[in-house]
Amino acid sequence: MASLPTDSLESLSPTELAGVVRGLIGEVERLGKENEKLIAALAAAKRESQDLKDEIRRLKGLPPRPPMKPSGMETATDRPAPERLGEADGSPPRRRGPGVSKLSIDRTVTLPAAAPAGSRHKGYEEIIVQDIAFKPEVTLYRRERRATADGRTVTADLPAGVVGGWGPNLHRLVLTLHFHGQMTCERIVAVLTAAGVAISKRQVVRLLIAKLDLFRAEEEAAFSVGLRASGYVSVDDTGARHAGKAYYTTQFGSDRFTAFRTGPSKSRLAFLRNLLGGTARYAINAAAEAYMRAANLAHGVIDALTGADVVEFGSEAEWMAHLAALGLTELHVAPDPVRVASEAALWGAIAAEDRLGGAVILSDDAGQFRVGDHALCWVHAERLVYKLIPANDRQGNAIEITRRMIWWFYRQLKAFKLAPSPERAAELRARFDRILKRRTGYATLDRLLKRLHANKGRTPARARAARNPAQHQRLRKRHPRHRHQTESLRRNGQRHRPHRPRRHARPRQDLRQTQNLVLPLPRRPPPDRRTAHPVPRNPHRPRSKLTARKSAPVTILSPKPLNSLVAGPGLEPGTYGL
Repeated sequence: MASLPTDSLESLSPTELAGVVRGLIGEVERLGKENEKLIAALAAAKRESQDLKDEIRRLKGLPPRPPMKPSGMETATDRPAPERLGEADGSPPRRRGPGVSKLSIDRTVTLPAAAPAGSRHKGYEEIIVQDIAFKPEVTLYRRERRATADGRTVTADLPAGVVGGWGPNLHRLVLTLHFHGQMTCERIVAVLTAAGVAISKRQVVRLLIAKLDLFRAEEEAAFSVGLRASGYVSVDDTGARHAGKAYYTTQFGSDRFTAFRTGPSKSRLAFLRNLLGGTARYAINAAAEAYMRAANLAHGVIDALTGADVVEFGSEAEWMAHLAALGLTELHVAPDPVRVASEAALWGAIAAEDRLGGAVILSDDAGQFRVGDHALCWVHAERLVYKLIPANDRQGNAIEITRRMIWWFYRQLKAFKLAPSPERAAELRARFDRILKRRTGYATLDRLLKRLHANKGRTPARARAARNPAQHQRLRKRHPRHRHQTESLRRNGQRHRPHRPRRHARPRQDLRQTQNLVLPLPRRPPPDRRTAHPVPRNPHRPRSKLTARKSAPVTILSPKPLNSLVAGPGLEPGTYGL
């Protein structure tokens, strides 16, 4: 059998082998470093590729890539055992869920153990079991009847909560299943029938709509208390379909309550009626008079309303009859005296009852919500910046920087709310001015920031202390007019109409920024001076430069005497030219 060839490493000495091993170790380290560089370059290429994909999706108007959070399986498997939790990291042991210590024991049942003879008693092992008994209960009420001496019959009253032939517990169950469980009447009938209750769909509907005055009164009481106890009230409205018609739902809320009101209108009249609790109460007082003066209502109308004998009305019919008696319903002027007077009277009733109790109305700057102490929502303000569509990278960068500064300032406001101080307030006012007085070079964005900055400090401290709604109607740059200006506006109703452009074109500044990137069209060729005048129809006939409009005399019809007119140069006496 032939011997195997001898390896070359066997002929090397230990010193030479050590040198070979060192060389191999160095080569491995070099390859490892190159591998790390390649891995880093690959990760950078992946990030760049993903950024390019996101940019392409943004330019195409596609939805952005959903955020991919890392899996939590690794961290979940690395957690310590439950019995050692709290010892390794020093954290307290995990709390249990809702404890049974808050439950009240209705009955106690002792269960004997089947133990053999000779066993010793070692106490009891207690287990709390929760259960619900869902079974019909039929009660016969025997109402006593008595005949009085005058011939009347007196019958005992049923217990409170009985609706027809149904008890209060069944009434609560039907309301809970329908409103909280979002169950239809058919399903409620099926559930109750399966439980042994003889009920029909019509009777379920009657339970849903019968004796709801108590619930409405409770909800209205909660709404009134929430308005007075809250420091602010956020309001907003949205469209809602009801009975096949277009309605509007208005939301009132704060950190303590939330209420919804649905009606056919979202005007300021409807908003003020909702603040009053859905009822129409009218009062002419100082707050109502200030409201009417801020709305530029005629002084004669204001004097007629404030000088009347009756200044409080409990229904809309009485109020409209009062306006008709004063002759206001026959006036067709701007502003509408009936509408303004009704809004002022409703606001007077709100002020008289102190419905808001010092709360600030927080809205998206909609016109129907601009009453009382009014504040604007930062989310809606930033949304106006977000909706801008940039035409190039410069405008997009300006929008992104502005949005970041707005949200940065919002975080500063939240921190100020936790620890307010006068020095911090002055600093925030200065930052507000710096952010919204910036000039980004994007004309549309600059005008929007200027409009947002105009909302600063529009509610004076004096008006807040006096609860004067007149000051809160002066939004943005609506300064109070002088008396002669107000009278001029009443005489000329056309001046009330705001000037609106015939078409909403983009400003020239924006087009100037984008003319090199968007629509690179050549300029219009300059007109040729040789063909500046149109060619006459008959080119052979010379065109006279002297026209009758320039040379013919004109007779002037003027109430002034002829002696006051001076003859023009080169004209005969008695001939006068313009």
